[in-house]
Amino acid sequence: MLNIEDIKKLIPHRYPFLLVDRVLEIGEESITAVKNVSVNEPFFQGHFPGAPIMPGVLQVEALAQAGCVWMMKEKVEDPDKTLIVFTGINNAKFRRQVVPGDILKLEVEMGGMRRNFVTMIGKATVEGDVTCELEASAAIVDREEA
Repeated sequence: MLNIEDIKKLIPHRYPFLLVDRVLEIGEESITAVKNVSVNEPFFQGHFPGAPIMPGVLQVEALAQAGCVWMMKEKVEDPDKTLIVFTGINNAKFRRQVVPGDILKLEVEMGGMRRNFVTMIGKATVEGDVTCELEASAAIVDREEA
């Protein structure tokens, strides 16, 4: 299990764009993490007043960040000198709204990895109901070259 301080040592994201609060499980080919969705999230001010919904693109980002945590922990020798950058998103589907008070569970499985490119399959759920699913790809790059 990793807490927020452990996560901040692995990925460069910070408030208000750090969307992984805790890692529940990390394995050789997968990660399970959570995002606690608070009414105080800055995006709820405009999405949508009176009917707050977490934007789908931020669910995608949360899954990507969970995948980045896994890669930094399992595949990268020096996280301080490395960045993980998105290279593609495929088959993203949104199935259920995410609202304040929800605990967004982020499950990412690693697909293939060739040199510095990786594919991932992600699924976000709330209380067992799928909210978002996708296939994504990312590249491991030197921070100085990004």
